[in-house]
Formats: sequence, C-alpha cells, structure tokens
Amino acid sequence: MHQRVQLKTREPMRTTFAIACAGALGAVHAQVLEPSPAPLVNDRPYFKEAPFTQRVVPYPHIREADVMWHKRIWRDIDCTERINLPLFYPMEATADRTSLFDAIVANLGPDGAITAYHPGVDGWDDEFRRVLTPLELDDLLRREAVVDVEGLDGEPYKDTVVTTTTSEDIRRYRLKEDWIFDKQRSTMDIRIIGIAPLKANKGEDGEIRGYQPLFWLYFPELRYVLANVESFNPWNDAERRSFDHVFRARRFSSTVVKESNVYDRNIAEYKTGIDGVLEGEGIKQALFEFEHDLWCY
Repeated sequence: MHQRVQLKTREPMRTTFAIACAGALGAVHAQVLEPSPAPLVNDRPYFKEAPFTQRVVPYPHIREADVMWHKRIWRDIDCTERINLPLFYPMEATADRTSLFDAIVANLGPDGAITAYHPGVDGWDDEFRRVLTPLELDDLLRREAVVDVEGLDGEPYKDTVVTTTTSEDIRRYRLKEDWIFDKQRSTMDIRIIGIAPLKANKGEDGEIRGYQPLFWLYFPELRYVLANVESFNPWNDAERRSFDHVFRARRFSSTVVKESNVYDRNIAEYKTGIDGVLEGEGIKQALFEFEHDLWCY
C-alpha cells in the first residue's frame, strides 16, 4: 500500500494559526492523494519482501577555491514527452506507483518533510525567500467558485464548484540548476537547486494558455522524499529506480528557458516561438562544447 514518505521531519509551528490551518491543508491532501486500497491477494508471482527504501547519496563536497567555472541554468521539463512520462503518470496513485506531483503534495504542509516557497508575482522568484502558509497552499491546491447552474425546472440557482489541482494539471516542471567545474576532482558537476511544478492555465475553451509555477521547492531537501518513491522503468519492472535517481542520472528531456545574464531576463523576454527554442538549444550546445573542450586538445 502506498504510504507517505517522511524520512525527515520538521518541528511544527507552535502558533495557533498554524494549528488551525493544518486541518484545512490536511483535507486537501485527503482529496488529492487518497491512497488506493490494498489488494486482497498478492498480485505478483513472487512476494516483495522489503519495501522500497534507499538512502540519499550525498553530493561530493565542493570548495569555493576549487570552483574554476560556474553557470546557472533554468530549464523546463515537458512531462508529455515520451522520456518524461514516468514523471507524469499514473493519474491516480496505485499500490506501487505514484506521479512526481502526488509524491510532492503528500509531503507538504507544517508536518511534512518539504517546504514550499512563494514563486513571486511573475513566477520567477526562485530565491526561497518566503515560505507559503498552509492557507496559501490550500488556495493553490483547492479552489471554490460559485457558478450559475440551471435546475431541472429551468430555474437558475447558484452552486459551489470545488476545483482540486491534480497530477493531470501539472504537465511541466521548472528546474534551477548550477553547472560547476571542480578542478580538485576535474569534473563538471550539475547540481539541481530548486524545482517548481508548472500548472497549465486553461482558457474558457479548455485550451492551454500558458504555465504558472505553483511554488518552488528546495531540491536538496526534496531528495529525502524522492529517494524513496519508485519511478517506472519501461525496460524492467523488477529494477525500478527512484525519482532522485532519475534526476541525478539526468534521465529526462528538457528545454533551456534561461541562463544567468546581465539583464536577468529569460529567453521568452527577447525571443519567442522557434527562435526561443533555438536559443535554448544553443545554450545547451555551448555547455556541451565547453565541457568537451576541457579534455580535447
């Protein structure tokens, strides 16, 4: 049976406000991540003796004096691409599988292992400066709207519609990462610093008008959760890897949307359409050539 992973706990806030809000957020979790019932029989030809538990592999230590080159990159992961489908599916959690967004939401809140940070008005405030309150998280994950509904007798009346953010709404993720060349180990290290689920903004006709970050998560903290959540392996069901392994091994496809620059602007601010895509691919190629040229004489 799918269980919430909480390997690292935080001291809950002692204020009355936080205690009151925790109940509201817990109701959202129950609606979004209600676990599927345990099977009445063993649906495998063998018994899985041990649960999926792994320790987080620590990053190698990097001294500032050993950093010879450093570049910050932002990239978007489109979960509808074939290689990224294990991050998107399943839509509803099963006994042994869950989507990346469900794994994240299951561990949010005052008593969870993950802290959510405000993304700013434009969604680009990724410096982890303000923690979202439980009420703000509740508003992001569950919204109520009063709409006019026509009754059976033809008379209109007002009804409350509750909209819950689910995995189907999260079709992209934004990564904030650092590329660092460590002269001590003579390696190019890629460290993911933050990740933000991007919610699809749909128009009245149901078409997607864009994507907006829900919140930012500090990835080194998130790793303690992702290391113990299985990701689907399309080649072998007996050798599944964790979501943490998927990101560490770079088993995903993405598009560069920003690099550190003097204007502090993203690619969409100065190039759009195919020109923006080509600009992002040019940045990826420049990173590849820089690392390649370090060892090619």
